[in-house]
Amino acid sequence: YRAARRIWAREMKRRYNPQNPNSLRCRFHVQTAGCSLTAQQPMNNIVRTTVQALAAVLGGCQSLHTNSMDETLALPTEKAVMVALRTQQILAHESGVSNTIDALGGSYFIESLTQKMTDEAMALIQKIDTMGGMVQAIKTGYPMMAIAEASHHYQRQLENKEKLIIGVNAFTVEEGAPVDLLKVSPEVEKRQVENLRQTRALRNQKDAAETLQVLRSVCQSQNNVMPALIDCAHAYCTIGEMAQILREIFGEYHDPGIY
Repeated sequence: YRAARRIWAREMKRRYNPQNPNSLRCRFHVQTAGCSLTAQQPMNNIVRTTVQALAAVLGGCQSLHTNSMDETLALPTEKAVMVALRTQQILAHESGVSNTIDALGGSYFIESLTQKMTDEAMALIQKIDTMGGMVQAIKTGYPMMAIAEASHHYQRQLENKEKLIIGVNAFTVEEGAPVDLLKVSPEVEKRQVENLRQTRALRNQKDAAETLQVLRSVCQSQNNVMPALIDCAHAYCTIGEMAQILREIFGEYHDPGIY
């Protein structure tokens, strides 16, 4: 973690030379790995999420989201969400892991893994820099190609049992009764559509139109769009209205088909 913070501060200073020293602070949010959840034996996902959440806390995260056990099957049920919440609360109030700032400080194993991870991450960043930045890298299809290659490598590991996933390619059992899944009523969609209609009808139309126009101007000037987006949200502009302006100015992404 300390190695990661040092590299973060160094790179932020080198790339952007911020005037506010607070910009060099390495604040980060962690979400447990939804890609690690399995449809097989979904109760195992509670343990996976707990281990990942503990790792996040030991790594010094400032905020944390724990996935629900059934998210690989559907939107989570209230029961599954409660278990995910209790996972955080047990770690925070019963484990004692939050009683120290850096519980793993000085661990050669952890520090060496962190250094290895940051070195490999910086190698990727430098590779993207040589391509002309992320926008140019996307145009060449590099990120999608890298993701596809990583997915292929991961699948081969599973098939060859070089990587074991409990309940998937190891310690499998005949599946019993499925877990209860959340079923969303069509009435929810109808209510949301009606809420949106009322919001658009009751908002200050002049303010909404003006903030959307400012957003368009900011996009055309290539300046930071975030303040304009926040103003649009305060004026009750919809995501669809804001996204439409972004599409008109910046266009839409289309996969270049390079694999």
